[in-house]
Amino acid sequence: MKHGPNALVDEKLPVVVLATYDHRDPDSVLRYRRTLDVMKEVRSRHGRLVAVATEGDSAISDIADDVFFVPAAPELLLPIVEVIPLQLFAYHVATKKGYNVDRPRNLVKAVVTE
Repeated sequence: MKHGPNALVDEKLPVVVLATYDHRDPDSVLRYRRTLDVMKEVRSRHGRLVAVATEGDSAISDIADDVFFVPAAPELLLPIVEVIPLQLFAYHVATKKGYNVDRPRNLVKAVVTE
């Protein structure tokens, strides 16, 4: 995160982070370590962190305010595992804010009927 995104970080706006990794894939572990560094930077700016992390990851619990744990999976399957808690999170945030999740605004403009 550089420049513009850093300016948005404060205690009011949550930053959602995907911090899963495949411990058998060195590239995945490297990306995970870099993600931890970014999370620490957000924390130093008093940002609120919500993370999706691999089960058993104790490092994330020390940094993030809230964590959704997902089962360990190979790198190529991680997006499938990560999307479920993200969709549930989006649903619950929208309903708490009073939005009708069954009738999103501007849907008529996006759907073409014949």
